[in-house]
Amino acid sequence: MFHNYYFLKPLSQAIAQQLQVNWQLGYEEVEFRAFRGEAMRLVTCFSQNKDELVLGFCNSQTDFYIRATLNNELSSLSFPDDYARAKKNSINLFKELLDLEIIGLTQYLNERSFSLHFAQDYTLLFKMHGKRSNIILFEKEEFVIAFHKKMENDYSLVLAELDKDLDQSWQNFENNHYDFKALFPTFGKEIKDYLNQKNYAQLSPVAQWQALSEVQTTLQNAHFWVLTGDNEPQLTLLPPEASATIRCATLDPIEAANEYFFALSRLNFLEKERQDALKEIQKRHKQSQAYIDKNFARLAELSDGSENEKIANLIMANLHQIPSGAATAEVLDFYTDETRIIKLKKELSPQKNAESYYRKAKNEKIEQETLQRNMERKESEIEELKKHQSQIELFDSLKELRKYLKDNKLAKIEKNNNPDQHLFKKFSFQNFEIWIGKNAKNNDLLTQQYAYKEDLWLHAKDVSGSHVIIKYQAGKPFPKSVIEKAAALAAYYSKGSHDTLCPVIYTPKKYVRKTKDLAPGQVIVEKEEVMMVVPEKF
Repeated sequence: MFHNYYFLKPLSQAIAQQLQVNWQLGYEEVEFRAFRGEAMRLVTCFSQNKDELVLGFCNSQTDFYIRATLNNELSSLSFPDDYARAKKNSINLFKELLDLEIIGLTQYLNERSFSLHFAQDYTLLFKMHGKRSNIILFEKEEFVIAFHKKMENDYSLVLAELDKDLDQSWQNFENNHYDFKALFPTFGKEIKDYLNQKNYAQLSPVAQWQALSEVQTTLQNAHFWVLTGDNEPQLTLLPPEASATIRCATLDPIEAANEYFFALSRLNFLEKERQDALKEIQKRHKQSQAYIDKNFARLAELSDGSENEKIANLIMANLHQIPSGAATAEVLDFYTDETRIIKLKKELSPQKNAESYYRKAKNEKIEQETLQRNMERKESEIEELKKHQSQIELFDSLKELRKYLKDNKLAKIEKNNNPDQHLFKKFSFQNFEIWIGKNAKNNDLLTQQYAYKEDLWLHAKDVSGSHVIIKYQAGKPFPKSVIEKAAALAAYYSKGSHDTLCPVIYTPKKYVRKTKDLAPGQVIVEKEEVMMVVPEKF
């Protein structure tokens, strides 16, 4: 009920009291003046994000802040004791009002809006219409500017026409065929639901009128409850059920507004970070499943290596009758007792052709074993992701959720922005930085000037490609998962990017050196290890 007239009315009264100005119900031409003590002035008015406006008032004795949060998920007013403005990414708004005295406050009759009146005929309208809430500046009742400029209908608002003077009499109730909606348009959904729970529709007209009068009396008694629980937090002026979880019960509308804002913003931030985490998990799940599908298809294409081994055996068994320089050889296949034709490379001797087929057979077996092992690893990752997803959906504490995401390295992978970003491709994975050269000269720059001896250096084996560096962190060994990710990137940014499986060498940078006679990008690697990976971009 935050955006209900029956809450905004006492809230605007409390704001007027804090600002030490006169409060009036209904718009009328009056000369406002501070009703006690020294007048307060607007000393700051700024925004740090597109949906939040902060106004700070003060005099020599006290200060008062209004924070308006106006977006689709969280639209409310709150009143912090203090507000530290960020040094960056903030902008002054409604500059016309700065250092002006505030001289009065108007709550519009039966309307979810109120206005702050300033010296020099300025008026700041707070239109609290849920998702269509806005704050609008007027000068001499003429529109000047709105906080949310996209709401073009607000440009034509007329302050003198905002009041809704309603006839809420029994006679008018009769005239409207006992339909209370015409008399009480400000009741809203919650109050209508409350009446339905009292079996309002089954009552006689006289009893209905009595029920309406009782509800209106309850709403005007200014008792406020903030309820929390399994659903979204609620601010209500109606007595809650015994089973309700009460966060706050108060007679102070400002306290109620603050408690409602804290509860709603907590839920809003929790849900946002939960959804971000679930999206990241779904993304990783999708990537892992695509990896499995791709490699399963490759496995289906591969034999177990025996076909190439059989061809090699047939060549070796018939060396004496295969002439050098032959492109094919017709031999008896002793595996099937049939004649078959074997393709050969003319530039190789028959024995070298056999060695080539033996090597293919061996590589196929290695590739199969690697693919199978990597697929099993990805399947395990998917099972872990499913467990994380189930756990994340249970958290009701933002602090605990963040700790869980950090401990399990589930935070979204972000590209690392820094002053040298233009020099190299830079990524962050599991809190390790991965730097990638963009061309031959850039590779030299990365390896010779920006890499330290403790960094891990990677490069696709036997093909041209980018130099890749994993930046060393003191006291931390390089995790296998990080090396695999960097190796996959080294393969992707190389001439082997289209291969199903690509060998990548890796070694501490101290084992990589360059002599003056080497071309740009060329280096000498004195000690290395090799890892077979599937080329993958970030």
